[in-house]
Amino acid sequence: MDFSDTPSDAAFRSRARAWLEEHAPKRGAGRTFKDDTDLLRAARSWQAAKAGAGFAAITLPKNYGGGGGTSIEQVIYRQEEARFDTPFGVYEIGLGMCIPTLIEIGSDALKERYARPAICGKEIWCQLFSEPSAGSDLAALRTRAELVDGSWRVNGQKLWSTGAQFSDFGLLLARTDLNAPKHAGLTMFIIDMKASGVEVRPIKQMTGEAEFNEVFFSDAIIPDDHRLTVPGEGWKGAMTTLMFERLNVGADIGLIDTLGLLDLLGTGAFADDLARDLLARWYLNDRGLKLLGYRAVTGLAKGHMPGPEQSITKLYLGRQAQEMADFALDQRGECGALTGKDLGDWSAIQRAWSFGAAMRIAGGTDEILRNIIAERVLGLPPEPRADKGAR
Repeated sequence: MDFSDTPSDAAFRSRARAWLEEHAPKRGAGRTFKDDTDLLRAARSWQAAKAGAGFAAITLPKNYGGGGGTSIEQVIYRQEEARFDTPFGVYEIGLGMCIPTLIEIGSDALKERYARPAICGKEIWCQLFSEPSAGSDLAALRTRAELVDGSWRVNGQKLWSTGAQFSDFGLLLARTDLNAPKHAGLTMFIIDMKASGVEVRPIKQMTGEAEFNEVFFSDAIIPDDHRLTVPGEGWKGAMTTLMFERLNVGADIGLIDTLGLLDLLGTGAFADDLARDLLARWYLNDRGLKLLGYRAVTGLAKGHMPGPEQSITKLYLGRQAQEMADFALDQRGECGALTGKDLGDWSAIQRAWSFGAAMRIAGGTDEILRNIIAERVLGLPPEPRADKGAR
């Protein structure tokens, strides 16, 4: 791996850092949002500012409002922005997965209509893949789309759809052929989240937030010109989307730094051997994941796509966030049971503890990730799959 920027990458980093220093608030400034309306207002403003400076969608083509840059420049910008307290979670799915998929496989008319407004922050997107019976086994989804009078009528349910409550459009994967093998009976669409027959129900989390949602479709209509794939080839579209998800690598702010565990060194929290052993293991894992990220970045710089080894990062992050936060909250004694503002500066640690459980499910469960690592990274024999080719 290569830890050094090329001259052109160094120049880009310098430009991005200078712009962020001038326009973005420093991390640790204590910025909070009262509700979704407050978050959306700040996120729209920040997205518009980034778009104006060419940092909103660095890898997407300039003719659609993107930066026309490289994947490594995108990573560099993510590394630099991670050091500032900017709104996060509103545009990341749309610009990280949905719009790149649209540009990769959509018609020219759809690209012209949807890409620029999303990049400039005028429209927000979500991803409508998972269902109650189709999470890790996505191809088992049951949401149905039927061709009726030249349009598609959709009925069914999606689950864990992040940001659906404030999204304008969604990337929908639905079953269009009940007689085909399950992977071959899917089609991908663009759906208007404000259309009749689309109902979004936020799911209240133990953190007190409602970040993701259930989405119900009751005879919702999608025009055929908003179909992104040939009927039956939706699985290929989904793999395109997940390929772009892999490209969201690069921020190198580790959990040890984010949760401030090193600040506990002078408090006696690590006075016994077991606690010091835990800290050493967390520190080594943290740095190991950072080096794995650098290797992915080096690969991007050489034109290589991130591979299945990125599953290692996801597998460790959720578990380690829970472990470290659990330890840190224990150091607060009874005060560790406080919530929200009552917890003061420790609220980020509490969120890491509670949200870590979701991280071990979202984007692939721990069990699925272990299978990916075993089969595709280590080359072990694949797990038997009795439903392969089933309808």
